[in-house]
Amino acid sequence: MYGRNTHHECGGQMKFGRRAALGGALATATSAAWAADWPEKPVTWIVPYPAGGLLDAFSRPLAAHVGVVLGQSVVVDNRSGAGGTVGAAIVARAPADGYTLLIGNTADTYAPLVYPRAGYDILRDFAPVSAFARVPQALVVNPAVLPVTDLGQFVELARKKPGAIDIASAGIGSASHVAIELLEARANISLSHVPYRGSAPASQDLLAGSVAAQFTTVTHLLEYVRTGRLRVLAFAGRRREEMLPEVPTVQEAGIPDFRAILWFGLFAPKHTPTAVLDRLHSAVQVSLGADDVKRMWASQGAKVELESRAEFTDFVGREVARWTPIVKATEINME
Repeated sequence: MYGRNTHHECGGQMKFGRRAALGGALATATSAAWAADWPEKPVTWIVPYPAGGLLDAFSRPLAAHVGVVLGQSVVVDNRSGAGGTVGAAIVARAPADGYTLLIGNTADTYAPLVYPRAGYDILRDFAPVSAFARVPQALVVNPAVLPVTDLGQFVELARKKPGAIDIASAGIGSASHVAIELLEARANISLSHVPYRGSAPASQDLLAGSVAAQFTTVTHLLEYVRTGRLRVLAFAGRRREEMLPEVPTVQEAGIPDFRAILWFGLFAPKHTPTAVLDRLHSAVQVSLGADDVKRMWASQGAKVELESRAEFTDFVGREVARWTPIVKATEINME
Protein backbone atom coordinates (compact mmCIF):
# COMPACT_ATOMS: atom_id res chain seq x y z
CA MET A 1 0.00 0.00 0.00
CA TYR A 2 2.71 2.35 0.99
CA GLY A 3 4.66 1.43 -2.14
CA ARG A 4 1.71 2.19 -4.46
CA ASN A 5 0.85 5.47 -2.74
CA THR A 6 4.50 6.52 -2.78
CA HIS A 7 4.71 5.69 -6.49
CA HIS A 8 1.53 7.66 -7.17
CA GLU A 9 2.75 10.64 -5.13
CA CYS A 10 6.18 10.61 -6.78
CA GLY A 11 4.55 10.43 -10.17
CA GLY A 12 2.30 13.36 -9.22
CA GLN A 13 5.26 15.32 -7.96
CA MET A 14 7.13 14.65 -11.20
CA LYS A 15 4.15 15.78 -13.25
CA PHE A 16 3.73 18.83 -11.01
CA GLY A 17 7.44 19.60 -11.41
CA ARG A 18 7.17 19.37 -15.18
CA ARG A 19 4.06 21.59 -15.14
CA ALA A 20 5.79 24.12 -12.88
CA ALA A 21 8.88 24.16 -15.09
CA LEU A 22 6.71 24.54 -18.18
CA GLY A 23 4.70 27.30 -16.51
CA GLY A 24 7.92 29.09 -15.53
CA ALA A 25 9.24 28.80 -19.06
CA LEU A 26 5.99 30.13 -20.50
CA ALA A 27 5.99 33.03 -18.01
CA THR A 28 9.57 33.86 -18.97
CA ALA A 29 8.75 33.67 -22.66
CA THR A 30 5.66 35.82 -22.17
CA SER A 31 7.65 38.37 -20.18
CA ALA A 32 10.36 38.47 -22.84
CA ALA A 33 7.79 38.84 -25.61
CA TRP A 34 6.02 41.63 -23.71
CA ALA A 35 9.34 43.35 -23.01
CA ALA A 36 10.26 43.16 -26.70
CA ASP A 37 7.37 45.57 -27.41
CA TRP A 38 8.31 47.83 -24.51
CA PRO A 39 8.08 50.82 -24.42
CA GLU A 40 4.77 51.43 -26.16
CA LYS A 41 4.21 54.83 -24.53
CA PRO A 42 6.31 57.60 -22.95
CA VAL A 43 8.48 56.69 -19.98
CA THR A 44 8.55 58.94 -16.90
CA TRP A 45 11.67 59.62 -14.88
CA ILE A 46 10.79 61.09 -11.50
CA VAL A 47 13.38 63.49 -10.11
CA PRO A 48 12.54 63.85 -6.40
CA TYR A 49 13.92 67.39 -6.16
CA PRO A 50 12.97 70.80 -7.62
CA ALA A 51 13.77 71.68 -11.22
CA GLY A 52 17.08 73.44 -11.77
CA GLY A 53 19.09 71.42 -9.27
CA LEU A 54 22.10 69.24 -10.02
CA LEU A 55 20.08 66.01 -10.21
CA ASP A 56 17.69 67.66 -12.63
CA ALA A 57 20.60 68.98 -14.70
CA PHE A 58 22.04 65.50 -15.11
CA SER A 59 18.70 63.86 -15.81
CA ARG A 60 17.34 65.98 -18.65
CA PRO A 61 20.09 65.64 -21.30
CA LEU A 62 20.39 61.94 -20.55
CA ALA A 63 16.62 61.46 -20.76
CA ALA A 64 16.59 63.03 -24.22
CA HIS A 65 19.23 60.59 -25.46
CA VAL A 66 17.62 57.56 -23.83
CA GLY A 67 14.33 58.50 -25.48
CA VAL A 68 15.98 58.41 -28.89
CA VAL A 69 17.54 55.01 -28.17
CA LEU A 70 14.23 53.56 -26.94
CA GLY A 71 12.13 55.16 -29.65
CA GLN A 72 9.82 56.77 -27.09
CA SER A 73 9.99 60.07 -25.27
CA VAL A 74 11.35 60.07 -21.72
CA VAL A 75 9.62 62.71 -19.58
CA VAL A 76 11.38 64.17 -16.54
CA ASP A 77 8.87 64.86 -13.76
CA ASN A 78 10.01 66.80 -10.68
CA ARG A 79 8.25 65.57 -7.52
CA SER A 80 10.05 67.22 -4.62
CA GLY A 81 9.44 67.09 -0.89
CA ALA A 82 10.67 65.56 2.36
CA GLY A 83 14.29 65.22 1.33
CA GLY A 84 13.45 63.41 -1.90
CA THR A 85 11.33 60.74 -0.22
CA VAL A 86 8.04 61.95 -1.72
CA GLY A 87 9.16 61.27 -5.28
CA ALA A 88 10.92 58.04 -4.35
CA ALA A 89 7.80 56.71 -2.61
CA ILE A 90 5.73 57.41 -5.73
CA VAL A 91 8.03 55.16 -7.77
CA ALA A 92 8.16 52.49 -5.07
CA ARG A 93 4.35 52.20 -5.31
CA ALA A 94 4.21 52.41 -9.12
CA PRO A 95 3.45 49.39 -11.33
CA ALA A 96 6.56 47.36 -12.09
CA ASP A 97 6.21 47.86 -15.84
CA GLY A 98 9.18 50.12 -16.59
CA TYR A 99 7.13 53.25 -17.28
CA THR A 100 7.70 55.05 -13.96
CA LEU A 101 11.31 55.24 -12.80
CA LEU A 102 13.32 57.05 -10.14
CA ILE A 103 16.41 59.17 -10.54
CA GLY A 104 18.03 58.20 -7.26
CA ASN A 105 21.06 59.57 -5.48
CA THR A 106 23.28 59.19 -2.45
CA ALA A 107 20.59 60.35 -0.01
CA ASP A 108 18.29 57.47 -1.00
CA THR A 109 20.58 55.05 0.80
CA TYR A 110 19.68 56.57 4.17
CA ALA A 111 16.62 58.82 3.57
CA PRO A 112 14.18 56.40 5.27
CA LEU A 113 16.27 56.75 8.45
CA VAL A 114 15.85 60.52 8.36
CA TYR A 115 12.20 60.33 7.28
CA PRO A 116 10.80 57.20 8.98
CA ARG A 117 7.43 57.66 7.29
CA ALA A 118 8.98 57.50 3.83
CA GLY A 119 7.47 54.05 3.38
CA TYR A 120 10.19 52.52 1.22
CA ASP A 121 13.60 50.92 1.35
CA ILE A 122 16.07 51.37 -1.52
CA LEU A 123 17.17 47.72 -1.43
CA ARG A 124 13.79 46.13 -0.74
CA ASP A 125 11.57 48.18 -3.05
CA PHE A 126 13.76 49.08 -6.03
CA ALA A 127 15.74 47.40 -8.78
CA PRO A 128 18.91 49.39 -9.57
CA VAL A 129 19.20 49.92 -13.34
CA SER A 130 22.26 52.03 -14.07
CA ALA A 131 24.60 54.56 -12.52
CA PHE A 132 24.79 57.98 -14.19
CA ALA A 133 27.65 59.83 -12.57
CA ARG A 134 29.58 60.50 -9.39
CA VAL A 135 30.57 63.99 -8.27
CA PRO A 136 32.70 64.82 -5.21
CA GLN A 137 31.48 67.39 -2.74
CA ALA A 138 33.81 70.04 -1.39
CA LEU A 139 34.13 72.34 1.59
CA VAL A 140 33.88 75.94 0.32
CA VAL A 141 34.27 79.12 2.37
CA ASN A 142 33.75 82.83 1.84
CA PRO A 143 37.20 84.25 2.71
CA ALA A 144 35.73 87.67 3.47
CA VAL A 145 33.77 86.07 6.30
CA LEU A 146 36.12 83.25 7.24
CA PRO A 147 39.77 84.10 6.43
CA VAL A 148 41.17 80.57 6.53
CA THR A 149 43.36 79.19 3.75
CA ASP A 150 43.21 75.46 4.38
CA LEU A 151 41.22 72.75 6.15
CA GLY A 152 43.67 72.64 9.05
CA GLN A 153 42.97 76.28 9.89
CA PHE A 154 39.23 75.70 9.52
CA VAL A 155 39.32 72.81 11.99
CA GLU A 156 41.56 74.74 14.42
CA LEU A 157 39.15 77.69 14.43
CA ALA A 158 36.12 75.41 14.86
CA ARG A 159 37.77 73.79 17.88
CA LYS A 160 38.58 77.15 19.45
CA LYS A 161 35.07 78.48 18.87
CA PRO A 162 32.57 75.60 18.88
CA GLY A 163 29.39 76.42 16.97
CA ALA A 164 30.72 79.77 15.73
CA ILE A 165 31.06 78.80 12.06
CA ASP A 166 27.82 78.86 10.09
CA ILE A 167 27.84 76.18 7.40
CA ALA A 168 25.11 75.73 4.81
CA SER A 169 23.63 72.55 3.35
CA ALA A 170 21.02 71.75 0.72
CA GLY A 171 18.59 70.75 3.46
CA ILE A 172 18.11 68.51 6.46
CA GLY A 173 19.01 64.95 5.54
CA SER A 174 20.65 65.99 2.27
CA ALA A 175 24.00 64.54 1.22
CA SER A 176 25.65 67.86 2.07
CA HIS A 177 24.08 67.82 5.56
CA VAL A 178 25.39 64.31 6.18
CA ALA A 179 28.82 65.42 4.94
CA ILE A 180 28.79 68.19 7.55
CA GLU A 181 27.86 65.72 10.27
CA LEU A 182 30.63 63.38 9.11
CA LEU A 183 33.18 66.21 9.19
CA GLU A 184 32.13 67.16 12.71
CA ALA A 185 32.50 63.55 13.87
CA ARG A 186 35.81 62.84 12.14
CA ALA A 187 37.45 66.17 13.07
CA ASN A 188 35.87 66.39 16.54
CA ILE A 189 34.45 69.85 15.93
CA SER A 190 31.08 71.57 16.31
CA LEU A 191 29.64 73.72 13.51
CA SER A 192 26.39 75.67 13.20
CA HIS A 193 24.37 73.91 10.49
CA VAL A 194 22.13 76.15 8.36
CA PRO A 195 19.81 74.08 6.12
CA TYR A 196 18.39 75.51 2.89
CA ARG A 197 15.89 74.27 0.33
CA GLY A 198 18.51 73.23 -2.20
CA SER A 199 22.14 74.00 -2.86
CA ALA A 200 21.49 77.05 -5.09
CA PRO A 201 19.99 79.32 -2.39
CA ALA A 202 22.66 78.12 0.02
CA SER A 203 25.37 79.18 -2.45
CA GLN A 204 23.71 82.56 -2.93
CA ASP A 205 23.90 83.21 0.80
CA LEU A 206 27.49 81.96 0.88
CA LEU A 207 28.40 84.53 -1.78
CA ALA A 208 26.50 87.22 0.11
CA GLY A 209 28.36 86.40 3.31
CA SER A 210 25.25 85.35 5.23
CA VAL A 211 26.95 82.02 5.95
CA ALA A 212 30.68 81.34 6.17
CA ALA A 213 30.92 77.91 4.57
CA GLN A 214 29.08 75.30 2.53
CA PHE A 215 29.46 71.63 1.59
CA THR A 216 28.53 71.40 -2.08
CA THR A 217 29.68 70.50 -5.57
CA VAL A 218 31.97 73.15 -7.00
CA THR A 219 31.43 73.60 -10.74
CA HIS A 220 28.62 76.16 -10.40
CA LEU A 221 30.92 78.22 -8.17
CA LEU A 222 34.15 77.99 -10.19
CA GLU A 223 34.07 81.55 -11.50
CA TYR A 224 33.82 82.84 -7.93
CA VAL A 225 36.62 80.54 -6.78
CA ARG A 226 38.89 81.70 -9.60
CA THR A 227 38.22 85.37 -8.85
CA GLY A 228 38.87 84.88 -5.13
CA ARG A 229 35.35 85.52 -3.83
CA LEU A 230 35.16 81.92 -2.63
CA ARG A 231 37.80 79.41 -1.57
CA VAL A 232 37.73 75.62 -1.82
CA LEU A 233 39.49 74.10 1.19
CA ALA A 234 39.22 70.42 0.29
CA PHE A 235 37.45 67.92 -1.94
CA ALA A 236 35.69 64.97 -0.34
CA GLY A 237 36.55 62.40 -3.02
CA ARG A 238 39.25 59.77 -3.26
CA ARG A 239 41.58 61.91 -5.38
CA ARG A 240 42.24 65.49 -6.42
CA GLU A 241 40.08 67.06 -9.10
CA GLU A 242 41.30 68.24 -12.50
CA MET A 243 39.32 71.49 -12.25
CA LEU A 244 41.34 72.56 -9.16
CA PRO A 245 44.36 70.22 -8.93
CA GLU A 246 46.02 72.32 -6.25
CA VAL A 247 43.19 71.63 -3.77
CA PRO A 248 43.79 68.55 -1.57
CA THR A 249 41.29 65.93 -0.55
CA VAL A 250 39.91 65.95 2.98
CA GLN A 251 41.95 62.83 3.71
CA GLU A 252 45.14 64.47 2.38
CA ALA A 253 44.38 67.44 4.62
CA GLY A 254 44.57 65.18 7.66
CA ILE A 255 41.09 63.76 8.31
CA PRO A 256 41.17 59.99 7.69
CA ASP A 257 38.35 57.83 6.36
CA PHE A 258 36.45 60.73 4.85
CA ARG A 259 34.54 60.51 1.58
CA ALA A 260 31.36 62.35 0.61
CA ILE A 261 30.45 61.82 -3.03
CA LEU A 262 27.18 62.62 -4.76
CA TRP A 263 26.13 59.84 -7.10
CA PHE A 264 23.12 59.60 -9.39
CA GLY A 265 21.43 56.62 -11.00
CA LEU A 266 18.26 55.11 -12.42
CA PHE A 267 16.00 52.81 -10.38
CA ALA A 268 12.86 50.85 -11.29
CA PRO A 269 10.21 49.42 -8.98
CA LYS A 270 11.10 45.98 -7.68
CA HIS A 271 9.91 43.05 -9.85
CA THR A 272 10.15 45.04 -13.08
CA PRO A 273 10.80 42.38 -15.79
CA THR A 274 14.49 41.64 -16.27
CA ALA A 275 14.22 42.17 -20.01
CA VAL A 276 12.93 45.72 -19.41
CA LEU A 277 15.70 46.42 -16.92
CA ASP A 278 18.25 45.21 -19.45
CA ARG A 279 16.83 47.44 -22.19
CA LEU A 280 16.88 50.44 -19.86
CA HIS A 281 20.43 49.71 -18.77
CA SER A 282 21.61 49.36 -22.33
CA ALA A 283 19.90 52.61 -23.39
CA VAL A 284 21.50 54.54 -20.52
CA GLN A 285 24.96 53.12 -21.20
CA VAL A 286 24.73 54.04 -24.89
CA SER A 287 23.54 57.54 -23.99
CA LEU A 288 26.37 58.07 -21.52
CA GLY A 289 28.74 57.63 -24.43
CA ALA A 290 27.24 60.51 -26.41
CA ASP A 291 29.72 63.35 -26.93
CA ASP A 292 27.45 66.12 -25.64
CA VAL A 293 26.60 64.08 -22.53
CA LYS A 294 30.28 63.45 -21.84
CA ARG A 295 31.05 67.16 -22.28
CA MET A 296 28.28 68.09 -19.86
CA TRP A 297 29.51 65.55 -17.30
CA ALA A 298 33.06 66.90 -17.62
CA SER A 299 31.82 70.47 -17.12
CA GLN A 300 30.27 69.35 -13.82
CA GLY A 301 33.40 67.53 -12.66
CA ALA A 302 31.46 64.25 -12.88
CA LYS A 303 32.81 60.81 -13.64
CA VAL A 304 30.89 58.83 -16.26
CA GLU A 305 29.83 55.48 -14.85
CA LEU A 306 29.84 52.61 -17.36
CA GLU A 307 29.10 49.48 -15.38
CA SER A 308 26.77 46.50 -15.35
CA ARG A 309 23.48 46.33 -13.47
CA ALA A 310 25.06 43.85 -11.07
CA GLU A 311 27.96 46.22 -10.38
CA PHE A 312 25.61 49.12 -9.72
CA THR A 313 23.47 46.95 -7.44
CA ASP A 314 26.56 45.95 -5.46
CA PHE A 315 27.63 49.59 -5.24
CA VAL A 316 24.24 50.67 -3.85
CA GLY A 317 24.41 47.89 -1.26
CA ARG A 318 27.84 49.07 -0.15
CA GLU A 319 26.60 52.67 0.09
CA VAL A 320 23.70 51.58 2.31
CA ALA A 321 26.11 49.68 4.56
CA ARG A 322 28.45 52.67 4.68
CA TRP A 323 25.99 55.47 5.38
CA THR A 324 23.51 53.71 7.66
CA PRO A 325 25.71 53.67 10.80
CA ILE A 326 26.90 57.23 10.11
CA VAL A 327 23.36 58.61 9.84
CA LYS A 328 22.19 56.61 12.86
CA ALA A 329 25.05 58.06 14.89
CA THR A 330 24.11 61.61 13.93
CA GLU A 331 20.51 61.01 15.04
CA ILE A 332 19.13 63.12 12.15
CA ASN A 333 15.39 62.46 12.26
CA MET A 334 12.44 64.29 10.74
CA GLU A 335 9.70 62.28 12.47
